[in-house]
Amino acid sequence: MYEKTILVVDDEPRAREGMKRLLEKWASGKHRIITAANGQEALDILRQERVHVLLTDIRMPEITGLDVLEEMREKDDSPAVILISAYPDFDYAQKAISLGVLNYLLKPVKKSELFEAVERAIHVSEQKERERVMRQLVDDKLIDALDRHPQTREPIREAIQFIDRHLKDDISLKEVAEHVHLNPSYFSTLFKEQMKLTFSEYLTRRRMQRAKELLMTTDMAVSEIAEECGYKTAKYFIHLFKEMEGKTPSSYRKSQKEK
Repeated sequence: MYEKTILVVDDEPRAREGMKRLLEKWASGKHRIITAANGQEALDILRQERVHVLLTDIRMPEITGLDVLEEMREKDDSPAVILISAYPDFDYAQKAISLGVLNYLLKPVKKSELFEAVERAIHVSEQKERERVMRQLVDDKLIDALDRHPQTREPIREAIQFIDRHLKDDISLKEVAEHVHLNPSYFSTLFKEQMKLTFSEYLTRRRMQRAKELLMTTDMAVSEIAEECGYKTAKYFIHLFKEMEGKTPSSYRKSQKEK
């Protein structure tokens, strides 16, 4: 299984194939190296599959490298980009920077420069993927509650920390109240007042957030995730997850991986 897909776009066959061979030797089977002979072919590939790193020549007939970037800039999972040019053109370089290009390499590209640029692009791609995952995990009500965290009173801050440390455990309102030295009834009222969610709502949403994180970032079985998030049976966890997210954990994982 390849870790990353790297797309090389150049209308000159020798340059394109030469770069592909260099990168295949460098990657040693770790990454998949594919090519496109022009801008249109590149766009077709980018629309059909996930590309992590794009190396593209700027000057190509009809659809230029910059045209490809303009077309892809709104995509949530757009690749990290390295531009290649035979000409040190200041205007192109300026435009490239405005489009968020990572590197601008001049032909003939030195091997060391190419490998260094691709390694950096892979690192940036991984960072973007982590950010994308975090955006998918957003629970607006949970975020609103946690945004109040700095203003909450000490017992509630301590309660939130305790909950986060014990998501896997069978914790109750009474247990958390005892931990922060409050009467359960008073703690329940104070929690709702401060967090704008009941204790039960907060705990469920926090567990669901953790479940989504594990579904998207690991290959753990659904039953293992249920246990990791504090649910004794996978059946109840699946029922609750579907109620909140509109789909089963397995369907959720599949739909996120297809994005």
